[in-house]
Amino acid sequence: MARRYDCNDATDRKTGLREAASAVRRGELVVLPTDTLYGIGADAFSAEAVGDLLAAKGRGRTMPTPVLIGSPNTLHGLVTDFSEQAWELVDAFWPGGLTLVAKHQPSLAWDLGETRGTVAVRMPLHPVAIELLTEVGPMAVSSANLTGHPAPEDCDAAREMLGDSVSVYLDGGPTPSTLPSSIVDVTGKVPVLLREGALTAEQLREVVPDLEVAP
Repeated sequence: MARRYDCNDATDRKTGLREAASAVRRGELVVLPTDTLYGIGADAFSAEAVGDLLAAKGRGRTMPTPVLIGSPNTLHGLVTDFSEQAWELVDAFWPGGLTLVAKHQPSLAWDLGETRGTVAVRMPLHPVAIELLTEVGPMAVSSANLTGHPAPEDCDAAREMLGDSVSVYLDGGPTPSTLPSSIVDVTGKVPVLLREGALTAEQLREVVPDLEVAP
């Protein structure tokens, strides 16, 4: 039976974060608020848990799961060939609505789907998310909706779709934004905007002027 915790209540938040961390360590799924949309998350290093996450969403392996982290320092253990421009984007927009697609460390023992050696990684600007990520480490997190349905802007919408496939729901109230994160590919010599969302191309070009936009 799924448990739900009101993170606007100090006591409930503390209990909910403790229960969510325990669930993640057991390989179970949790729903958490972010600064963009609600996410469904699992231990990024548990292939079984990530498989359960994809199954809960009705999503195939050809759409790999992004990874959320609680600190930019975590990047050092996850990615390789990270350019100076990529670090400038991190400095300017993290925590926040920017996802970076980078080459992941070949030694990492994880299976996020068919990533072709890359990982989409973000540090969200939400205290509940950051506290959980700081406690459990990197999490595979995707929008908390069934594939093909609208991404949820509150916990009720996520629970209606995902039900008891999720062990713990952390309810942080409505999300502050209705836009998904913007996605920038930093695997090449020039950053490429794959999806415009919370950040516009113009905002990104203030930091990396040669940013290209994918057709």
